[in-house]
Amino acid sequence: MRSSKSAHAFRFGGPALALSLGLALAGCGGIPTNRSMNSVHQPVVEKVNYTLDVSTDGAGLAYGEQARLAGWFDAMDLKYGDKVYVDDPNASSATRSAVEAVASRYGILLGGEPPRTGGYVTPGTARVVIVRSKASVPGCPDWSAKNDFNPNNGLTSNYGCATNSNIAAMVANPEDLLRGSEGTGSTVSMSSNKAIDAYRKAEPTGKGNTVSQTKSTSN
Repeated sequence: MRSSKSAHAFRFGGPALALSLGLALAGCGGIPTNRSMNSVHQPVVEKVNYTLDVSTDGAGLAYGEQARLAGWFDAMDLKYGDKVYVDDPNASSATRSAVEAVASRYGILLGGEPPRTGGYVTPGTARVVIVRSKASVPGCPDWSAKNDFNPNNGLTSNYGCATNSNIAAMVANPEDLLRGSEGTGSTVSMSSNKAIDAYRKAEPTGKGNTVSQTKSTSN
């Protein structure tokens, strides 16, 4: 016959065991399962269109519109990586040249086919479009994993956030993250070799440390 003391201990031991198992399983929840060396947090590139409608005439932009366009470029902080397009229903080369002249002050070349924008371009106007790309890493920082214990040998939930967030913040042209950047045809080593060759071919300033003539004077 079981004593009342052992029955009492069993009644209290059962809930305690269930509670400890529940806490252990709760600690295992949300354990990362990514076992590769690739982070699940990758940069995402978004494009935003900004538009300005300018008045046109037979000679290109109407009087004062180039100054207004330049002011808009200043306000938008036009910079490397931005794309500028002209949406002109008349396809006037004079209008395009006038816009290109303003954009060239910022080191920007006009693009070809303009992107689609909302609304219609009314007659007598042209639409200047700035396409700006922005890179970011959604979901970072990520400290969703509450426990460092990982029986899956997976990466931490925040793995890759620091590196990829810095890359997204520092890249000059976010579109380079999508398809890279075209080369110029010359490498850094080719450029540095020019300086080295010029240094080697230059005549020594001391002429070999030889003295060609001596002269003394007396008072």
